Amino acid sequence: MDASNHILPTKESERTEFKTSFNEDVIITLVAFSNTKGGAIYIGVSDDGGVKGIQLGKETIAEWVNVIKNKTAPFIIPDIEVISIEDKKVVSIRVIEYPVKPVSTRGRYYKRVGNSNHILTIAEVVNLHLKTVNSSWDFYLMERKKLNNISIEKVQRLIDTINRRKKDSIVDDPLTFLRKYQLVSGEKITHACWLLFMPDIDVCTTVELGHFATSTLIKDSLTLHSDLFSEADEIMNFILKHINKQVIIKGELENEERWDYPLEALRELVLNMVIHRDYTSSYDSVLKIFDNYIEFYNPGALPDEIDLQHLLTNDYVSQPRNKLIAEIFKASGLIEKYGSGIKRVLEAFAAVGLQQPEFHLLKSGFRVKVFSKAYPWVGDKVGDKVGDNLTDNQNLILQCIKENQYITAGELSAKVKISKRKIEENIAKLRQKGIIQRIGAAKGGYWKIKGIDQG
Repeated sequence: MDASNHILPTKESERTEFKTSFNEDVIITLVAFSNTKGGAIYIGVSDDGGVKGIQLGKETIAEWVNVIKNKTAPFIIPDIEVISIEDKKVVSIRVIEYPVKPVSTRGRYYKRVGNSNHILTIAEVVNLHLKTVNSSWDFYLMERKKLNNISIEKVQRLIDTINRRKKDSIVDDPLTFLRKYQLVSGEKITHACWLLFMPDIDVCTTVELGHFATSTLIKDSLTLHSDLFSEADEIMNFILKHINKQVIIKGELENEERWDYPLEALRELVLNMVIHRDYTSSYDSVLKIFDNYIEFYNPGALPDEIDLQHLLTNDYVSQPRNKLIAEIFKASGLIEKYGSGIKRVLEAFAAVGLQQPEFHLLKSGFRVKVFSKAYPWVGDKVGDKVGDNLTDNQNLILQCIKENQYITAGELSAKVKISKRKIEENIAKLRQKGIIQRIGAAKGGYWKIKGIDQG
């Protein structure tokens, strides 16, 4: 193929890499591509995209194919093409996303993040394989727990709950119910079965709850180690105990209760906390209640395919970490639909005129922060509520500034996934609205969201 028929990518990316020669790094990148979304390596091109060309012998390409095949498991056979660019030979080595993951080289597994390769942790290797076979960790059978270790009374209690909430009654006995939902196999139980119907306590489900007067002074605390249905109820009860409720008298016979927060949104966050937690992590779930905001922390990062923008705009396909647990909660009637919970939370806060919640992607997990009317937020200062009359991109820009007040336009462009020019246009609109201001010079200064102490 000549240069007129082939356009070389301008830079390295999630699906493109440049190499001046064929070496071990090429195989690592092919493995990372195979475990992610596929991609192409161009041999004979420098990191900055300069075409250097490469010398090829008669058997060079065949030798490369054999090396790649012998050093990968399951073995990769890429598409290899010699192309001509600027009258120099460049080799394109292309792979698609491998259907059975993960792929390894020399016993190590890699994924592609941005324009670099990252070695997978053991948990990531397991989860990648489970996604491939359309399963999840909670489907797997436990070695040390059997059917006689769970509470059959709790299974019956769930059946009774389902029958109260749904028209079609379940007439199955508890054991038949467990088998229908693949919660047991013979006398063995799945991880989901244990977490849902454990009779006593287990530290793997630990949730730490606290009501704080300050960041260090705790007014009340509670530690939970119970089954997931019980935990969902107990977490919600703890929240209701420590947030305020007003009774609005609307008439002689009509009163209205108003809580500091929309309860349906808090309930959604509690359910997300219980259902989507990474129960293989050594971290505990944590709930912190302050006088004017609540923090939810859950171990377990989002899937690589979902970032903050996808989450806030509901532009993603739900991938439950614990598919079996999620299915049982759905059967119970506690959740209605996968993948729309965050959207409902945002809509619930907007409906009562509260500041939009903050979502933080952490290395170890996921944190959500929600605010009551007592919180000194932007709307109190400028007469315009954060989240109201702002675009999704503008809300996301505010979120990024809240997390890092020194963030640059280029960094915002990468996070929000719009051009730098569009970032600057949105920044200008936010400044015109009086929502943000620049403190200091263009270089070395920082952004301030009016009315919020960014600490």
